[in-house]
Amino acid sequence: MYEDIYVPLGKTGLKVNPIGFGGIPIQRLTFEESDKLLKTALDLGINFFDSSRAYTDSEEKMGRVLSQYPRHKYIIASKTFSRDGKNAAADLETALKYLKTDYIDLYQCHNIAGEEQLQQSLAPGGALEALQNAQKQGKIRFIGVTGHKPPVLMKALKSFDFATVQVPLNYIEQACVPELLPYAKEKGLGIIAMKPVAGSAFKNVPLALRFSLAAGADVVIPGMDAVYQAAENLTALEKPGPLGAEDLAALEEEKKGLEENFCRRCEYCMPCPQGLPISFLHVLRAYFFRYNLQGWAMERAHNLPKSYKDCIECRECVKKCPYELDSPRIFKETREVMSKWTG
Repeated sequence: MYEDIYVPLGKTGLKVNPIGFGGIPIQRLTFEESDKLLKTALDLGINFFDSSRAYTDSEEKMGRVLSQYPRHKYIIASKTFSRDGKNAAADLETALKYLKTDYIDLYQCHNIAGEEQLQQSLAPGGALEALQNAQKQGKIRFIGVTGHKPPVLMKALKSFDFATVQVPLNYIEQACVPELLPYAKEKGLGIIAMKPVAGSAFKNVPLALRFSLAAGADVVIPGMDAVYQAAENLTALEKPGPLGAEDLAALEEEKKGLEENFCRRCEYCMPCPQGLPISFLHVLRAYFFRYNLQGWAMERAHNLPKSYKDCIECRECVKKCPYELDSPRIFKETREVMSKWTG
């Protein structure tokens, strides 16, 4: 239906539907439910599918369906959290197996969050060396990078010849707009907008997607967990171009209701005196409340060295937060809700 609007993903030569498929939410679907959703998305013309080794069975669910279609009909993007070459190569082999394909179009270093992680990936024997070797072997076509911090991503883009960059971009999170996006455009990188609906925070989904596309993304990757969402998301393409004053006012009105509890993951609050990974705890909270991945979020919170229960409410983070986000109160409320959740 929307195949006439495919656009270039930077200089890769790949042509993508600007509305892609984010692979986080299908983790909570049964295989039968995800089969139906993925087939619907493909049949409607969505051709960019983003997953990760970290998304439990997301790659496997995608592979079940994508492998039934001609290979040129879809573009697979996946990721590795590993910073060393051995584990990055192992992640890739597992992804190829589960995705049932001989090659992955775009393989990304997942969530480079700081200088140390970047240097580990760049070092001899690091993840990027392994991915370059895999690229020479034809197992991946392009190498990309993802992250939540534009300054760190800028360093990454200046340190390695990535083909794409994936970054949060929505009406609330626009830190990438002033410098990162223009630099990426100048270098011919493909720009992938994650969290275009701010973790399901915005209710007017097509409008939120239109904003991210108009802001400079080549493709947005909203997560989907229901068949109707594929068609709904694609309606964002019916009104291309910049948003009008009325549209922006509508997004601004929604934003007002989110600001009090919304973490932008700038990490000005860090380091926490008690060693809490504050921004990541906010991410897990979003998975628990917005993505309906309660068990998944609780397991990861439980396995952290420091979690919600370790907050002593010293409020140092509140003092350092540019938005005065009351993380101690939020963490206390989250802990109380999680303690009562029985599945």
